[in-house]
Amino acid sequence: MTTMLIRGGRLVDPASSVDAHLDVMIVDGRVAQIGAQLLPADGMEVVEANGLVVAPGFVDLHTHLREPGQEHKETIASGARAAARGGFTTICAMPNTEPAMDSAAIIDGVLQRARDVDCRVLPIGAVSKGRKGHELTELAALRDAGAVAVSDDGDAVADTSLARRAFEYLSDIGIPLAEHCEDPAIAQGGVMHDGAVSARLGLRGQPAAAELSIVQRDITLAEAAGAQLHCCHLSTEPSLLAVADARARGIHVTAEVTPHHLCLTHEAVAGSGDDLLYDTNAKVNPPLRTEADVQACIDALAAGVVEAVATDHAPHAAIDKQCEFDAASFGISALESAWGVVNSLVDSGRLTLSEAIERLTIGPVRAWNLDRGDLTGLGTLQVGAPADLTLLSTDAVSRVEPASWASMGKNTPLAGHTLVGVVAATISQGRIVWDGREH
Repeated sequence: MTTMLIRGGRLVDPASSVDAHLDVMIVDGRVAQIGAQLLPADGMEVVEANGLVVAPGFVDLHTHLREPGQEHKETIASGARAAARGGFTTICAMPNTEPAMDSAAIIDGVLQRARDVDCRVLPIGAVSKGRKGHELTELAALRDAGAVAVSDDGDAVADTSLARRAFEYLSDIGIPLAEHCEDPAIAQGGVMHDGAVSARLGLRGQPAAAELSIVQRDITLAEAAGAQLHCCHLSTEPSLLAVADARARGIHVTAEVTPHHLCLTHEAVAGSGDDLLYDTNAKVNPPLRTEADVQACIDALAAGVVEAVATDHAPHAAIDKQCEFDAASFGISALESAWGVVNSLVDSGRLTLSEAIERLTIGPVRAWNLDRGDLTGLGTLQVGAPADLTLLSTDAVSRVEPASWASMGKNTPLAGHTLVGVVAATISQGRIVWDGREH
């Protein structure tokens, strides 16, 4: 029987409305007891958490692990190590692999390869076969194999007829369609936000209307089918307003925002110096938007219109970014900087600590109804819940140094930035998988 006592920390569990100095006892991978000044049994491992926040392990609804097929960018094992360093104990793996996760056999293969890694991996199945947008996958078979959602992320389900049928099937299957909200007919191959910066740089812009078009269409389709729409990585104020309105009308719509859309604008592409940077590490889809959009993302997160901060961790090999801007791949490696970005908003007074932790724990769990079966209690520190915890410093200052990251993807426009907040340790299913206090 494995046992552990985490003592001396400030326990913050938004799901239970707990914020107090309490100890946590773990037995056989589950939370066994919560209380003040608990005494360790003989031989029990003791983790000292003085001066730290003890929170449920973070849950990421949107991670790209690249395996199978693109292991030169990331593997399931390396992505899980990066997740652990970022405080994440559960990550949901997007299906834009090679081959795409469009069959029960491929879903099962991912789950088998993820059995002994540093965090829990929950696969997301593809909506269409090969993610080509022409023919639906066997959606029920994907769910039965372990898929917690379906998505063609990287691309929208652009064919409206296909999207309508997907929502109709999903209304009976009971998992969400996680949509990449980008209308290709409006985006027209844009490589950054359509605005003053794209005009100055001479780059093709992607207008905010490309996002809003799919958000509005899918709200209509989801409402008609009685199914759940989950809007991935929203980036614009109009889209967030559309989601708020739909939720007010009782439509089953959930949403996420990324750390980079909470802290960066399209100015990051140009850089801050006299020379135009054309920073390919700031090339992401959806693109970085305006300051008003950043503030709208923060406001929607604080208000609960957006349930989850999701990293959209998109690691790439150096060659994918060290090229001309139009040819560079979209994506930011984000797992290991996520807490620093979110907690910096707490430090500046734009989010409360409880709001920040809630949107990284029970918020995403409730959004996708992940709290079931063996995962009952996920996102909480209630007795009986999985022993997934992260120990956090809310005031330590850290410098973003991608070269030291566990992720194979070092692509981030935050390199060299100073953030407030550090993940001190991560415990996954009762096992310490990251201990930053030793580094």
